[in-house]
Amino acid sequence: MQKPLQGIRVIELGQLIAGPFAAKMLGEFGADVIKIEPPGTGDPLRKWRLLHEGTSVWWAVSSRNKRSVTLDLREPEGQDVVRKLIAEADVLVENFRPGTLEGWGLGWKDLHALNPKLVMLRVSGYGQTGPYRDRPGFGVVGEAMGGLRHLSGEPDRTPVRVGVSIGDSLSALHGVIGVLLALRHRDQNGGEGQEIDVALYESVFNMMESLIPEFSVFGAVRQPAGSSLPGIAPSNAYRCRDGRYALIAGNGDSIYQRLMALIERPDLAADPALAHNDGRVKQVELIDAAISAWAASLDLDEVLAKLTAERIPAGKIYDAADIASDPHYKARDMLLDSQLEDGTPVTLPGIVPKLGSTPGGVSRPAPTLGQHTDEVLEQLGIDAGQRAEWRARGLI
Repeated sequence: MQKPLQGIRVIELGQLIAGPFAAKMLGEFGADVIKIEPPGTGDPLRKWRLLHEGTSVWWAVSSRNKRSVTLDLREPEGQDVVRKLIAEADVLVENFRPGTLEGWGLGWKDLHALNPKLVMLRVSGYGQTGPYRDRPGFGVVGEAMGGLRHLSGEPDRTPVRVGVSIGDSLSALHGVIGVLLALRHRDQNGGEGQEIDVALYESVFNMMESLIPEFSVFGAVRQPAGSSLPGIAPSNAYRCRDGRYALIAGNGDSIYQRLMALIERPDLAADPALAHNDGRVKQVELIDAAISAWAASLDLDEVLAKLTAERIPAGKIYDAADIASDPHYKARDMLLDSQLEDGTPVTLPGIVPKLGSTPGGVSRPAPTLGQHTDEVLEQLGIDAGQRAEWRARGLI
């Protein structure tokens, strides 16, 4: 079955997380992704987190469906090879600091003149313009500047980070959206490509809901609130008898009524002041105390069974072991069996989103460093003798 991006060629110049995550998603839906890596070392992500036989198992996720070409972009010959690849490509993904590619003669103006149909996704800490453009910016900095870090954690405690590189991943998702929009525009407007400027902090800021409108109207500076959801009640994590936590979202008006009936608090159900969310928010401590007392009298499994029976949204807090054994994950093909380079079995995350007619998939495992260098360079007309010379010089 043809995938929606089949026939689209993507050149990935990114490293670590944001750019490669975006290219990974494009590859999962059929794009031919050629990943350019520095000779000898490769993408630093190959050595991040837990390693198996010297390579990160994260790599098996980040670079599936890609072809690896080693190339020293600091050398003129390496830059010329990139130009040859770009001349035949549809999309370029890069996440260098702004100005880096321009210094190599590979900036947007140069590449657009070379290939007017090219769509160029540029991911950076602060964007390609503005007073901060030249600052180095990793995901954690974007999370802080975008407003997320301030809201994470308990009141009056040190702000905590989300346990994954959420700033990078959000930027990648915005980048993929931008690529798809630009490809659509290209199809409708005579094949003209465009530059896409994605900033880490802006991708995080785009998720901040009513943060700025509340400040502009009321002067309200939203503060961290732990496990609760400020302004929406009841919605919190409640400790059960066995020490585990149930996440309960009883904030719809009819759901709230069912929840109060379940925990045997008809007084709170009948109070007209609590019939709607704005009234419940004013007395959220009273409501939370009632739910907490009920949850504390039961084990987590009992709490969840009772809530599910009454159609009240609730769940437990999953760790990796919970995910790996969960039947719903398996039924939705969100746990894919695969292998590492040496044949070691590994479970990888499934493909998201799920398209009914043209679903994504994994057509090739993550490549070894430079696995496809000869294949790709030969297709560009670079003969074996030239490749051997370059390899001897460490250029590929």
